[in-house]
Amino acid sequence: MTKQYDVIVIGAGPAGMTAALYASRANLKTALLDRGIYGGQMNNTDKIENYPGFSSVQGPDLAKQMYDSTTRFGTDYVYGDVTALTVDEQGIKHVDTDGDEELTAPAVIIATGSEPRKLGVTGEEEYGGRGVSYCAVCDGPFFKDEDVTVIGGGNSAIEEGLYLANLAKNVNVVHRRDSLRAEKILQDQAFKNDKMGFTWNSQVEAIEGDGEQVTAVKVKNKETGQEQELPTKGVFIYVGAVPMSQPFAELGLTDEHGWIATDDAMQTKIPGIFAAGDIRGKRLRQITTAVGDGGIAGQEAFNYIERLQASK
Repeated sequence: MTKQYDVIVIGAGPAGMTAALYASRANLKTALLDRGIYGGQMNNTDKIENYPGFSSVQGPDLAKQMYDSTTRFGTDYVYGDVTALTVDEQGIKHVDTDGDEELTAPAVIIATGSEPRKLGVTGEEEYGGRGVSYCAVCDGPFFKDEDVTVIGGGNSAIEEGLYLANLAKNVNVVHRRDSLRAEKILQDQAFKNDKMGFTWNSQVEAIEGDGEQVTAVKVKNKETGQEQELPTKGVFIYVGAVPMSQPFAELGLTDEHGWIATDDAMQTKIPGIFAAGDIRGKRLRQITTAVGDGGIAGQEAFNYIERLQASK
């Protein structure tokens, strides 16, 4: 079955929801397509303290408020996993999903975001869901009063480490450098927290277990070459992100790392295909920047359709 729209937004994180809000508010027939619940990575964030208008807000709560704003102008929320995006000779975009639906529109906004990067070490896959996690909010409660390890030194690692410190007995942060990359305010909170410790200049060599659950991480000091096993019940990994751009690779929209390139109007090299949020090649990936991208993309999609109609 084929459904026709003016704009199809792929991805319902903050960028996608904002783009759909702007498009639907401009009276465009808009579909917001996602393979899961709206909100994206916000649903995995316990506390957000750097979004304007909120001194502090839980990620799922902010996601719900954004979704309510997005749908009040008539956006259709469509469940599905995109399998292909193609463009026909008339410039109409065809979005195929894993269901029996095909969506078509003259304009598409890609806002699929990114997913956690994996370490690629022995034991990571084997103990996935059995001690290895990429989401403290999701899995932290399973490790109440246990020793856990956080891998990474950026904002996500320290934010989630602080969250885990409210649950776990101890939180050890393993970082490959001799200083954190997280914002200064997060560093200060972490260093003042009695439950948090740090293993510097070290990289994970393997995640070890007893066949059922994680028991330790094996780390190697990059300066001395010394290896050691750090006992732990849980390993929470925050070492960057990978773009979720696989369905769009054949269109030639991505760079060598998989990020989608756009101009300042969020326009890709294919007319009528825009990209917004964490899927873009950019320096800062935050909720605020995603929302800004989404607003521009939604407005530019409207401008694109206006030009199409004027040319007929």
